[in-house]
Amino acid sequence: MSDELEVRRRRALWRAGHRGTKELDILVGRFADARLAGMSLDDLEGFERFLKATEPEIQHWLLGPEGGAAGTEFADVVDEIRRFHGLA
Repeated sequence: MSDELEVRRRRALWRAGHRGTKELDILVGRFADARLAGMSLDDLEGFERFLKATEPEIQHWLLGPEGGAAGTEFADVVDEIRRFHGLA
């Protein structure tokens, strides 16, 4: 299980830093670099689902009006990323 978890963390880290836009590469990638190692399995699974969202969705959630992800399953992840970067 530990090896599988490490592979998933590395895959998520790569995906977080290669979003398609420089802004999201920095915001999501730096957050992942700092926090992935300490994420529980449940948190990692939520982050992996978050990474499957489209670029416009993620950009709106992170850089749009505060609370842009409210009511979505990603509200906690988005809030954590925004706080990490001082955007909340």
